[in-house]
Amino acid sequence: MVFINSETIANPLKNNDQFDVVAVSSFIDQQEDLLNGLQVLTEWGLKCRSNDVLGKHWGYLADTDYKRHQNLHTSQEIPLKAFARGGWGAARVLEFDQPWKPGFLVGFSDVSAILLSRLAAGFDGGIHGPLITSLAKEPDWSKDRLRALLFGEPIPDLIGEGWFGGIAEGPLVICNLTVATHLLGSRHMPELKDAILVLEDIDEEPYRIDRMLTQWRLSGILQKLSGIAFGSFKGCETQEEDSIKTFKLNEVLKDRTMDLNIPVLSNLPIGHITGNAALPLGKQARLNANDGSLSTHFVCQE
Repeated sequence: MVFINSETIANPLKNNDQFDVVAVSSFIDQQEDLLNGLQVLTEWGLKCRSNDVLGKHWGYLADTDYKRHQNLHTSQEIPLKAFARGGWGAARVLEFDQPWKPGFLVGFSDVSAILLSRLAAGFDGGIHGPLITSLAKEPDWSKDRLRALLFGEPIPDLIGEGWFGGIAEGPLVICNLTVATHLLGSRHMPELKDAILVLEDIDEEPYRIDRMLTQWRLSGILQKLSGIAFGSFKGCETQEEDSIKTFKLNEVLKDRTMDLNIPVLSNLPIGHITGNAALPLGKQARLNANDGSLSTHFVCQE
């Protein structure tokens, strides 16, 4: 089961707390989006301590592996590290030692690699949510949700569509399917026994989704879950719409989960969409596939 060390619990943010902008993936060239996202955080009463990411690149990456690792792991303990963008490259940073420190980390997509590795090490504070370059474009409810999580306030349930009924309880693990699949078998993947797994992805055709979920099944991971939920799979429908020799996305997702005998929820507002609902990794949650809800504020049953 996912284990969080009590000494790593992230304290709720307060007015005037500092944050760092972190780039561990693709290079940053969206100056306006970056500045607009920073404005949102400052309007919440937070102060930017470090923002030295714009325009730097090493090939298609935001900098060399070593420098991106340094950008992630500062000597000072910072209440919040907000990731600038996704793309590719975060997993390369994991080849170095990871001197994690308490605090919040916020991001998604390629940043899933960082959030999963940190959770596997027993650290609290990982939030699967908007990147700085996407934050300003989020609807008000999504921005309010992220702010509430960071400042220790309750958040509303998320509502999706229940596919296979029942109620599951367990720690939340949220990630990009492609990114997480490439961490299987490494020390950077948390133990998922009795967890509630939430997956999202972008631009992967159904046969590739099938291939990845089959790998999770062959690894025995899906069979250990308490429940599973699917967020947005943007651009993941088949490109052969006129052909009968294919499966649609939902057909693949249902086929790969229907025999697990666990609650399955779909269509959650999570992922590469405008309206990317923030969720905390490692926190106890309840997935109710009967009414389609995912809750992260309840008292666990004994």
